[in-house]
Amino acid sequence: MDTRLLSTFLSLSRNGNFTATATELHLAQSTVTVQIRTLEKQLGTRLFDRLPGGAELTAAGRRLLRPAEDLLTAEAALRTAAGADGPPSGEVTLAATESLCAYRLPELITALRRDQPRIEIHLLPAGTALGARLLHTGQAQLALTLDATPAPELTTEPLGQEPLTLVCAPEHRLAGRTPRWSQLARESFFLLEQGCFYSDRLAHRLLSVQDATPRLTRFGSIEAARSCVAGGLGLGLFPTIAVHDLLATGRLLALPLPAHAEAPVLLAHDPRRSPSPATHAVAAALRAHWARGRSTP
Repeated sequence: MDTRLLSTFLSLSRNGNFTATATELHLAQSTVTVQIRTLEKQLGTRLFDRLPGGAELTAAGRRLLRPAEDLLTAEAALRTAAGADGPPSGEVTLAATESLCAYRLPELITALRRDQPRIEIHLLPAGTALGARLLHTGQAQLALTLDATPAPELTTEPLGQEPLTLVCAPEHRLAGRTPRWSQLARESFFLLEQGCFYSDRLAHRLLSVQDATPRLTRFGSIEAARSCVAGGLGLGLFPTIAVHDLLATGRLLALPLPAHAEAPVLLAHDPRRSPSPATHAVAAALRAHWARGRSTP
């Protein structure tokens, strides 16, 4: 059995949507459909009901979840054993926040491919909750989070701090000013979806102000949120790297932030799973990357 079919099956079971699964796995949607049909044909049973709202696991599909996870874990162990006597080799999937995937990690991946050509590393954009699920199911071996309180069953280590910047459009009424919390608590904010550590922390602080009336809009994409802010619709709090280009061109202006100017960067893994030499090599590269002072644009 082609274990890639099982990886696609687990991704679809989690997303419940063929389009989201194709995006996550960097495949065409038609490829995801063919792989699921192939797996169903090989097993002789229907694994998903195709409904208007998405793909829903059948009873047989639910029974397959644990064996599929176990088989992928066993495959990873086989690859580790096969490469134990030589340079690190094999596949490593790294789950990370959207901002890290887009702005921090491309340089690291390029260097890894040059220095460790036998390691194939895959990036999966994922917030803290999704990153933890990917680690639990074995679909990711490492996760990077901007979160001080990840899932307690994970093993984490701090790598550094990610600077944050409060921004607005040049024409916003607070541009060029030093706002107080009482002023910020009356503004519109475009933040990342619930579960984003620094967005949740800012929302909590705003709502704790007496007579607070902030208007909080949540997005699943930094790009969408920062576009609304650049359009003059409100304020936003983002990793500085995610708005560095707009700050440089003057499309956004930084505002002094009364607090919460950084978010911790944590490296996480599932302690129930033995890391391969390739996983150790990627983790070491991440540590070195941040140790070199890569916490600023």
